[in-house]
Amino acid sequence: MTERNFLESKRLTCGLLTGVANGLFGGGGGMLAVPLLQKTGYQEKSAHATAILVILPVSLFSFLLYFIRGFYDFSVLIPTAIGVTVGGFVGAKLLQSLPEKIVRAVFAGLQLIAGLFLFL
Repeated sequence: MTERNFLESKRLTCGLLTGVANGLFGGGGGMLAVPLLQKTGYQEKSAHATAILVILPVSLFSFLLYFIRGFYDFSVLIPTAIGVTVGGFVGAKLLQSLPEKIVRAVFAGLQLIAGLFLFL
């Protein structure tokens, strides 16, 4: 297996794991995508930006499957869309200016908080 094929296999595995997590939990694939993308050679900031890019189609596909089965609540759509839009804009601006060490620390802190929230 060539190095290029090996890298493509790693990225395919990354996508598969991210998709499974997103499909099972209705989100959260980005928490897996970022570290997995880094394992395939992406730099910290590129991994975060790429994770955002790939989560959109995965989330849309997952939503369609949930929608078909009747698992949805449109009452949260508008407020959540506003929050995600504003947060995404601010986050993208911050990602450009923050050092990678800070980005890594904030991301790790958010993962820790999310994990603790799930246990409690």
